[in-house]
Amino acid sequence: MPRPPDYGIIYNWDGVPHAISEVPQSMEAFLDKVYAPLEDTQVGALFWCVVDHAARWDSDELEVLGDVHDRTYGDAYSYTAVENIRQMLERGEDPQAALIQRGRELGLQVYGSVRLNDNHLDGAQPEDLEALDHAELTRLRIDHPEWLLGAQTLPWFAASWDFSVPQVREHKLALIAETCRRYDWDGLEMDWQRHPFHLPQEHAYRLRYALTDLQRAVRQVTEEVAARRGRPFYLAARVAGTLEMSRSIGYDVPAWIEEGLVDMLIPAGGYGTDPAIDVAGYLELCRGTDVVVYPALDVWLSSITQGEHAGLIKFVGPEEAVEKEKMRNRAVASRYHRAGAHGIYIFNWYAGRDTRRELLAQIGARETLCRQDKIYAATHRVVIRQRPWSGATMYDRIWGEVPVALRPTLTGAGPEIELEVADDPLADSAVRVELRVRLEEWVKGDVVRLLWDGVERENVERRYHIQENQAGNPFDAPISEVSSAVWLCSAMAAEEVAQGRHCVEVALQERHPKLRADMVLTDVELVIAYGRESE
Repeated sequence: MPRPPDYGIIYNWDGVPHAISEVPQSMEAFLDKVYAPLEDTQVGALFWCVVDHAARWDSDELEVLGDVHDRTYGDAYSYTAVENIRQMLERGEDPQAALIQRGRELGLQVYGSVRLNDNHLDGAQPEDLEALDHAELTRLRIDHPEWLLGAQTLPWFAASWDFSVPQVREHKLALIAETCRRYDWDGLEMDWQRHPFHLPQEHAYRLRYALTDLQRAVRQVTEEVAARRGRPFYLAARVAGTLEMSRSIGYDVPAWIEEGLVDMLIPAGGYGTDPAIDVAGYLELCRGTDVVVYPALDVWLSSITQGEHAGLIKFVGPEEAVEKEKMRNRAVASRYHRAGAHGIYIFNWYAGRDTRRELLAQIGARETLCRQDKIYAATHRVVIRQRPWSGATMYDRIWGEVPVALRPTLTGAGPEIELEVADDPLADSAVRVELRVRLEEWVKGDVVRLLWDGVERENVERRYHIQENQAGNPFDAPISEVSSAVWLCSAMAAEEVAQGRHCVEVALQERHPKLRADMVLTDVELVIAYGRESE
């Protein structure tokens, strides 16, 4: 298979455009919801989540979405999302075919994306499925609890398929083969990362041949389709952010490359953006082949304010949340480009016509990211232990460096945090460069050293991160003068921050004798601003 075209940005839509118009949704309304965010941006390919558990077309062989409960629904959202599809089919319309046609008209390539083991079943256990009222359930899953992971994985994912079971792979292959043969896609994405729980946890590495078996069988299908129609049918695979984590989950990426089972690798987190994706490691693995690498940005980096994930990852200023997310995403994308990535992949960026347009016009190339404000930050890792989504982050951000407790050491040293900078602040005339770290459980009297590349910063300013009591002061009226969280900030000269890797050390020297709680380093950030808004 020849090398895939250069797409700049790949945008994955997970199917939600079906759920954001009243029933019955017109085909034109559906296509507008899908493509409005992408037009006149750097997006060169749309990956459309066409299937996870059941077919979204009239199939003679497979269950169709909504069949399991005879098209009755437990909630309004499921009704809207599924009935908009089903009523299109009843009108003789096919949203997948229309999607591909419109994409071609706009100059975009369109891939079908298949989630191999998506689990939004609310933590249901195999024994719960018969009574579960859920639109994403299928009769096959209910009838075969022995094909599920059950107690062999984390509780939330117990109802996920066990791909070591041959019948599971046969079922998935049938679903994928019908997807490939029915529509004129430019390619197919095997989305292994939504969600990355496929094999008995204690044996996943040893059972990796089972996932390779399916990857191999799907490749045979895509090659058959390519030969029949006389043009390439590309195969992409979304895998974990690092090679070691891919191996642990059961993705034998070296074998996939050696056997030619993939044309595009998409290293990604499974639960939010992983800012520490090992782009260089994947590129080295692909050296000498036509396999391209598109590292992923997910729906959030460090903040989520509402919905099922609310509060699991806290946002901390001082910028407004939207602006900080833009600056963080620009920095991550810049690092990936500098490492040699062939482009950027976007997952779950729900957007209207203008919601994400600024970033979608910037992050697809190094040139358009130049002289844009950025925040380079330490990777944040928190393993969720409580429900909902207990354990969902287990395989994510394994190179996360914060939060970390600051404790006395024998040598006076502290944790060292690596920041990799893609900008050249001196050459690009940055107007502000600032190093800052955030500490929780800090009080006056604590002494902390802040070092940049081994040299202690002398001009460190302390700024309290005021967080008003939400119970007694729900409207954030400013009443506090002190907080248990502070930012230690140090203005830097542009010549101190060259492109490449830098080390930030934060070392506790003296702890207030009246405190037992650990001081915690929660954030390490380098702000690079160019003042473009004032130009």
